[in-house]
Amino acid sequence: MMPRSICSLLALGLAACGGPAARRDASDVPSGPDKTAHAFSLWAPNATAVFVQGDFNTWNATDTPMIAMEGGMWQVSVPGAQVGQGYQFVIHHEGGGVTRPDPRGRAMTNSIGHSLIVDPTAYAWQHGGVAMPPWNEQIIYEMHIGSFNDAPGGGPGTFASAMARLDDLAELGVNVIELLPIAEFAGDYSWGYNGAHPFAIESGYGTPDDFRALVDAAHARGIAVVVDVVYNHWGPQDLSLWCFDGPCLGEDNGGIYFYTDWRRESGWGPRPDYGREEVRAYIADNVMMWLEEYNVDGLRFDSTVNIRNASGTDVPEGWWLLQAINDRVDAQYSGRIMIAEDLQGDAWLTKATGEGGAGFDAQWDGGFFHPIHAVLVAPEDGQRSMTVVAEALRGGAAGAPFARVVYTENHDEVANGKQRLPVMIAPNDPAGYHARKRSMLGAALVLTAPAIPMLFQGQEFLEDGYFRDDDPLDWSRAQTFAAVRALYRDLIALRRNLADTTRGLTGDRSDVFHVNDVDKVIAMHRWYDAADAGNVVVAFNFADKAYTGYQLGVPSCGTWQVRFNSDATAYGSDFGNVGATSVAASATPRDGLPCSISLPLGRYAAVILSK
Repeated sequence: MMPRSICSLLALGLAACGGPAARRDASDVPSGPDKTAHAFSLWAPNATAVFVQGDFNTWNATDTPMIAMEGGMWQVSVPGAQVGQGYQFVIHHEGGGVTRPDPRGRAMTNSIGHSLIVDPTAYAWQHGGVAMPPWNEQIIYEMHIGSFNDAPGGGPGTFASAMARLDDLAELGVNVIELLPIAEFAGDYSWGYNGAHPFAIESGYGTPDDFRALVDAAHARGIAVVVDVVYNHWGPQDLSLWCFDGPCLGEDNGGIYFYTDWRRESGWGPRPDYGREEVRAYIADNVMMWLEEYNVDGLRFDSTVNIRNASGTDVPEGWWLLQAINDRVDAQYSGRIMIAEDLQGDAWLTKATGEGGAGFDAQWDGGFFHPIHAVLVAPEDGQRSMTVVAEALRGGAAGAPFARVVYTENHDEVANGKQRLPVMIAPNDPAGYHARKRSMLGAALVLTAPAIPMLFQGQEFLEDGYFRDDDPLDWSRAQTFAAVRALYRDLIALRRNLADTTRGLTGDRSDVFHVNDVDKVIAMHRWYDAADAGNVVVAFNFADKAYTGYQLGVPSCGTWQVRFNSDATAYGSDFGNVGATSVAASATPRDGLPCSISLPLGRYAAVILSK
């Protein structure tokens, strides 16, 4: 991806480019001091007349006409319209007429129902503001509301049921939850990536205020909330934006919100028309809605490669839109994190817009996941390449350390024919020794790598099988595999430097200094700053063989304390407990470092040391 200017010949219609502020046509705020009137507005450029009907006029289709304004806008203020009442638009056009919910409505009865009037200012925040920890201290936990905390049968999990488990996450040490999309989608069960109504909260999960309560409760526990948003496509089911105001603008086309040429099909649903000012404003305002009205601490953009590219060809206006959005967020909401899921290893995603980059703060790093996953699931030790592990830890082309998010599980990689990591390691014994040992080794890699670590829900208690939107997590496993969960908790505490003994794990300086592909051992030095503050050494043994005294270089002499040993019986009663509480470093240079130690290493084990 070549650098591109944020303000091109294409007028973005966003304040970031010096153009007009994004046009709002939301119908969500009651007007007047008593809030017994409501101002409705709508963009419908192909309409010849528009009416609003709802509970306030007994759903009369012609009783409340809207006034035509400049640019295809329609507006009306309706006395007596109140919060909680249902409504929809009746749109007349030259070929007939259609009824549509509000494209910017904040709530719906369901994905094929009508909009509900919402007051986004009514919720009484107890813990407003931002809870986002610094990038270098974040532990992200990817969560699907519908399956995170639910009982089999009945409806999906809700914002309220998820809230009931926040204490478990806080005790684990998680400080960021990343929610799979929660905009209204078809039906009650979904991953959320088929969103049909981008501004409405998924009715199966609860109301807008129910979501605010979840954010509030998370903030009270020091947990930030990031929401996945989908702008590379919409739908395709229950998509009222399709041919919204009547004309489809050609055969197989979707009308005013979508491309009507070779760019229209994304593979998952129709692609929004980033070349149209009103659509860009619609997307940009949706971004701001999450930050302004719900106090979320950041957003994760799904498949940005399909915003900036279509069928292998660049879509410049998609790139410019991403730049404009990120600049607008930086200007108005500094400190919120914007994450791209691009998976192309393109460092331009996280470069500043002034340099021609897209301006994201971080991106998911598939260049870490795929090689590490292959090394962990390989059945034979001889198939594990330490050079591959070293390159994954170093980060390749993904950008600066805390501009990448690393993981061994996420919603995509444990579904669609793929299983959870322990099952991939040992299909016939996913709770057995090798499955636990090597998945824990993967956890240690993620939680000590120079990057932002991310876990997927249930990973901390060895959830097995594969991810499904209708298959709730089995929370009884948190007790069954309490030792596994304890390992995650201890690793997270060290990664966050909660005991002030492992500051180096929060630093951006790292060196993979030892790569032994014969014995399958690799070691990494992490430190905080140029003054060598907080030296940490992490050693990984990828062999089914223990070492009573493995020779390894260290950056300074003296006594090094063992802060963590994944082979400890505290993490598995069948583990070897090979290790030491401390080791003395002699003034014998090794691995390009001035001193060296003799370190006990268990089978498939990770050891963390600091002074």
